[in-house]
Amino acid sequence: MNLAAIYNTIGPAGCALVIVGCAGVYIAFRTYFYLALVWRNFQHGFLDLENTGESRCLRNNNSDNPLIAIVRDVVKTHSGHSQDIRAEVAYLFHRNFEQTTKSLCWLRLVAMISPLMGLLGTVLGMVRVFQAIADTATPDPAQLAAGIWEVLITTAMGLSVAIPMLIAYYFLLLKFKGFHIEAVEHSYRALELCQGAARQAHTAVPAVPAAPGASVVPGVPAVKRVVAGPSASCPVSPEPESA
Repeated sequence: MNLAAIYNTIGPAGCALVIVGCAGVYIAFRTYFYLALVWRNFQHGFLDLENTGESRCLRNNNSDNPLIAIVRDVVKTHSGHSQDIRAEVAYLFHRNFEQTTKSLCWLRLVAMISPLMGLLGTVLGMVRVFQAIADTATPDPAQLAAGIWEVLITTAMGLSVAIPMLIAYYFLLLKFKGFHIEAVEHSYRALELCQGAARQAHTAVPAVPAAPGASVVPGVPAVKRVVAGPSASCPVSPEPESA
């Protein structure tokens, strides 16, 4: 069966549905494998953060993993000026997963337009049927059957593309939202870990004893202690003995 016969069977709407369906399958599989790879790297490099300590965090400081980058940027920004971790995570999540967000939007678009394209094929098939009836007083049953076949096949193709794409969209969307929750939770954990390490480093510094005569209170000059006794510059002469 050559391409011309396939085109005559499914019509232009059916050919468009084939292209759209292939694009949807490609987007769905690419997004799934990308999210799976991100999660595997996150588990390997950052999920055991609370068990391994700050050295594990510093080891992944320059990682290209989007989840690790979000947690790292949240820790840096929160220590600087931001006080709303959830807002920072939402912004960084959108920035680091921009391509994934676009892929999900395209996948949802494929799921939404596929039934409409099937409906377009139905309309075109009915037009073909009525045109065959109008052209001849006694229409050929083969022509009518071809038009009705196009009506049925394009409707079935539209639903066959839309249903799996819609399932894939919601599956990936739930997985994507799970990533957002993980980013928020591990941002809190990373902040607690870094703050705890900073407190430990602060308490581990030994106190330096003050030098003799140095001021204990910062900013107050030291007062030199004067020992009572005769002054070296003003000697005291003994009083003369009375006769």
